[in-house]
Amino acid sequence: MFRQIWLLLFVSLSEIQAQVENQVIFQPGMFQNISLSQNETVQAVVSRIPREVAFITLQFHTQHRNATLSYTRMPGLGLSLTAVDSGLLSALQPGQTSLSLYLSSPDSDAVVGTGVILPFSSTDPVPGACNLESNLDNDPNVYIHYNLYETTIRFAPANIGYKRGGPPPACDQSTGTTTRWRLQYDVYQYFLPENDLSEHTLFSSIQAMADIRGVMENGKRVMTLLSSDMSRAVFNSIPGQGIIYSVIVRDPLLNSSASYVPVHTYACSFTSTLDSCQTLGKISTKVFFTITGLAGLFVCFFGHRFFKSELFCMGFSFAAFFSFVLITRTTELDYNIRLAVSAVIGVVGGVVLVMSWWRFGSVMACVVVVGLMLGFLVASIVLFTPLGDLDVFRRLDVVFWVTFCCIMITVPLFFVRWPKEGNITACGIVGAYAVILAVNAYIYTSLSYITLNILKRFLNSNFSAVFTDVPFQTTDYIMITVWVLLGVCGIVLQLYCERSRPFFPPSPYLMWLQERERRKTNVLDPSHHFPSLPSRLLARIQQLTKRRESVGEHTPLLL
Repeated sequence: MFRQIWLLLFVSLSEIQAQVENQVIFQPGMFQNISLSQNETVQAVVSRIPREVAFITLQFHTQHRNATLSYTRMPGLGLSLTAVDSGLLSALQPGQTSLSLYLSSPDSDAVVGTGVILPFSSTDPVPGACNLESNLDNDPNVYIHYNLYETTIRFAPANIGYKRGGPPPACDQSTGTTTRWRLQYDVYQYFLPENDLSEHTLFSSIQAMADIRGVMENGKRVMTLLSSDMSRAVFNSIPGQGIIYSVIVRDPLLNSSASYVPVHTYACSFTSTLDSCQTLGKISTKVFFTITGLAGLFVCFFGHRFFKSELFCMGFSFAAFFSFVLITRTTELDYNIRLAVSAVIGVVGGVVLVMSWWRFGSVMACVVVVGLMLGFLVASIVLFTPLGDLDVFRRLDVVFWVTFCCIMITVPLFFVRWPKEGNITACGIVGAYAVILAVNAYIYTSLSYITLNILKRFLNSNFSAVFTDVPFQTTDYIMITVWVLLGVCGIVLQLYCERSRPFFPPSPYLMWLQERERRKTNVLDPSHHFPSLPSRLLARIQQLTKRRESVGEHTPLLL
């Protein structure tokens, strides 16, 4: 009996000691890096809470592994949240000076993350206090969902602040200025450094965007939502680019504000074995754009001189792009198959364009196609700027596509007056951009989204509501410089080399017709006395059986 009591006492003391060892003391506003091992629960303790604090939020962030944040030691429905970016809001009672919450790892792997406690006063809005969707009574979290085209964030509406122990104001009893309907929501966006998937960079960026001051100083406000608007926002997906989204709710009457728990995404998976964030980009895509980049480099410097090669490349690009759009929208084929079929159709398009010039000799018709390619790129650049994020373009597809087509069609009009110069300019600009796309297959650059945003809008009917803002960082400025240098050098070199040559090479078919007509009428031409093709073939067959004697020279006598 004594032994059992001693054993029970030993186990109890061990549990108490383990709990003490697994305690983490939080100071308001100070970040703590925490490591959670398998089946371990860490108690987050906040003490010496000032009287003026009416509620606090505990937020915990990991890079890609889930962590569970709970009000109780044993997580339960409505009392816990499991996510990569998680937060809980606790309303304080009168006289309460301490608080305990619990962190644990729901999976078999260890989790490393960073957490912080943020205090708010009774005049500050309460984030997520009018929640009707999740199981939490007060949900200060921002939820994120992404696919290939778009990234969507949503959050629960907030309520106006109230004192400790007081009843929370009604959420939907009225819409007057004394209710939560006066609140406004500012949505912020923060881009992490390009090509940086490190945990250290993410945690330091989260710390810079955790509270109100950090969000306003470091983030970029992209939109403001009223309480009457839907509490959601849609952005362009940028696979491999880390982005942090944060929401600040403001009370314009009391001039107070509070922050939701920020959320981050890379628009890709860290656990996928085929196309993870570390191995972003399919082999087929790299091969396709590598060949495209080499062809673009050739066109940039020698496109006008090798006119047939230029036409093939332009026809290939034109046909491959629109065939990829058509195949994607009408079929469910695998990506690699779609890319291969688009490449085959592109080859056919390039051959058709070359053969149309070879057969009919209409240089202007072919140059118009080249001009449309340049017009497409120019229109994409114009709508890639902040102009493309105007509400009139985001909400009205008709306005967007009419503007796009007008710019695209206007550019070839200059080719009518200056066909040679326009063709060389198109070779330099479009060819240099193809090189940028090839580089993007290996090193991320935002310049690829100049045309990728247009492709996404073609493929996704709901993409018009998306904010297409992308980061411009050191790599992008370097690639812009490379693009400009390649384009200028290519244009200048071709203008110099082609200054004394004809505007465009003549059509081979028309030259063949002229040569045939000349041979028929010019008796002085030695080829006029050549036997016909059937006669020559018959003579070759006869030579196999007997030797033919020479009949002398076949050139006409000079007069």
